[in-house]
Amino acid sequence: MKKATLQYLVNLMNDQIALHGGEDETDATYVAARDELVAELNKGAAEKAARAAEYEAIHDPIMNNLTNTPVTVADLFAEIKSELPADMNRYKVQYALNNLWQDEIVKIAGKPNTYRRA
Repeated sequence: MKKATLQYLVNLMNDQIALHGGEDETDATYVAARDELVAELNKGAAEKAARAAEYEAIHDPIMNNLTNTPVTVADLFAEIKSELPADMNRYKVQYALNNLWQDEIVKIAGKPNTYRRA
């Protein structure tokens, strides 16, 4: 089921709960079903937030080391490795360059790709 559909159902259920006087006045099974839908919608939210924080932590070291001169991911990673968290690898740096900061970075396609500041 799509997240949008789950959210729609939760919203409908919340409206019904409000119409019937709140959670205390509504059937407990109905409220429990709504709570299960909410839990399903929020599943993975903590992991997603942790990943976002992890990538936010590497933003400044990457941006501070990119210039107008194109560099490969391997060269950039070698330059900034000491500034990164221990579990950060070059593939995560490459993911960030390709997917997170496209407005700040220019990717120059080639074998290998190179990157520079926008």
